[in-house]
Amino acid sequence: MDRTQIFIVTINRELGSGGRTVGRIVAQRLGVPFYDKAIIQALTAKYQLSVEEIERIKGRKHTWWADFKRAMDFGAGLNASQYYYPQARPGDLPDALTTDEMFQTEQEVLQGIAADESCVVAGRCGFFIFREHPNHLSVLIQASMEHRVERVARKQNLSVEEARRVILHVDEMRENYVKKYTGTSRYDARNYDLVLRADGKTEEELAECILQFSKNSDAGRS
Repeated sequence: MDRTQIFIVTINRELGSGGRTVGRIVAQRLGVPFYDKAIIQALTAKYQLSVEEIERIKGRKHTWWADFKRAMDFGAGLNASQYYYPQARPGDLPDALTTDEMFQTEQEVLQGIAADESCVVAGRCGFFIFREHPNHLSVLIQASMEHRVERVARKQNLSVEEARRVILHVDEMRENYVKKYTGTSRYDARNYDLVLRADGKTEEELAECILQFSKNSDAGRS
């Protein structure tokens, strides 16, 4: 990954692996924005974005995302700390899959962002959306079920049994989402440049692994 050019780091992760936190750390260390489900959905809702609206904006300007940011009060800020992404809880009904319109809108937003600025993206099928991007690092963060259960139980104040049910529920939802919109499995290691196991590592150590890998991969091309 060449850090002197616009780059994209995408992080797919299992619930309870700490991957979302790792993504925020990586973005902070690289000095670039961090985007995840909560931020992208808040962005599309705040500005009432749709595929049609994005196409209209793109029709006016080639660098539509940069112009969009300047035209809107985007400076007021959309960051990870402002938006809470509620986790599934035991007893919840299965979530409806994202609609095709929502997925297409999110894809347009992410591609617009990536055309204008470097960033770190957690989830949202980023590994697939940016698969042809010339300066893209794709990462998967996994962990054992024991590690995941302990972390989810602690973070969400759940029992071990409840945490396990939440994890299985979210795993199924995310796999269905990825399969529907990419035709592949999120567990397929061929989709990633780097696969990390979170067991025995802090979020900071995982972030450092990603940063070092990005440096080494860049050096290997030079």
